Amino acid sequence: MLPSRRKVVTVTFIQSSGNMAASVRLLVRRVPRTHRNLISTGRLNTSSDSESLSGCRMFSHAAGEKSTHFGFETVPEAEKAKKVYQVFESVAHNYDVMNDAMSLGVHRLWKDTLLHVMHPQPGAKLLDVAGGTGDISFRFLDYVRSQQGRQRRQVVRSMQTPSWQEISEKYSSAAEEGEEQRESCAVVCDINKEMLKVGKQKAESMGLTAGLSWVTGDAEELPFADDHFDVYSVAFGIRNVTHIDQALQEAWRVLKPGGRFLCLEFSKVTNPVLARLYDAYSFQMIPVLGEVIAGDWKSYQYLVESIRKFPNQEEFKGMIEEAGFYRVKYHNLTAGVVAIHSGFKL
Repeated sequence: MLPSRRKVVTVTFIQSSGNMAASVRLLVRRVPRTHRNLISTGRLNTSSDSESLSGCRMFSHAAGEKSTHFGFETVPEAEKAKKVYQVFESVAHNYDVMNDAMSLGVHRLWKDTLLHVMHPQPGAKLLDVAGGTGDISFRFLDYVRSQQGRQRRQVVRSMQTPSWQEISEKYSSAAEEGEEQRESCAVVCDINKEMLKVGKQKAESMGLTAGLSWVTGDAEELPFADDHFDVYSVAFGIRNVTHIDQALQEAWRVLKPGGRFLCLEFSKVTNPVLARLYDAYSFQMIPVLGEVIAGDWKSYQYLVESIRKFPNQEEFKGMIEEAGFYRVKYHNLTAGVVAIHSGFKL
């Protein structure tokens, strides 16, 4: 009897061990998956969780794979630029139409305000980074030409009861002096070739070619010499850059001493009631408009999410100061839906 009982016990033990081993293997598979889910949903808050997250970050750095945000999604830094490129390649041909639809045309007023804050003078040289379809550069050239015409009229008015011949001669001499001065120009720089293509087509249709050039370039590594531009502008583009601090350092590098940095970007709404309405409109309507008008829900979902991940007004002001700019300040437009940040290279 004893040998048979030992056999039964041995078989039972082996079966139990096999079941336990299977359970352990299943648990080992589930723990990392559960841990990742908790990380993604933000439910790891305890000190032990923090230590676990630190371990994950250390492992990630050790492997040389830093991560960043792409909207609300976490992606490797090396992938973000590619994803952003694909977004704007997708939306390029409907970019202007969607801007009008999403903002009900208010983006035009925001851009006009940027130019009034910039107040460029004849002879100024603008670098329009992430210039896309050229809206800021077109406004810049129009503004400078209007300034030139105003200066000429002021010269003519300064004469007291002149003859028509004297007016003609004075106006002609003022025009010749203006031509001798350094011509104003705008350089549209964008990493996305499709956006530049659309911008060039717009410029040709509007008859805007003089003083305008188009360059393919990365905001984090600009293809321009040091101390080259009078004004650097970036409108609704810097939040899409992987390393914002590096883009700001490049802005400082290419500006001349005394040059001005200007950024028009979505920011944080200051009014709590308006903030709730704005969030509801952004997340519930803008992707729908993207699907209806451009046939692209995902790209506009990313654009909405990227706005929420961008630093608020004060945080971005601090980043600009850290890049070396002085007299940094900002103006909220539409209760903080967008903000204009300004700084000088001294």
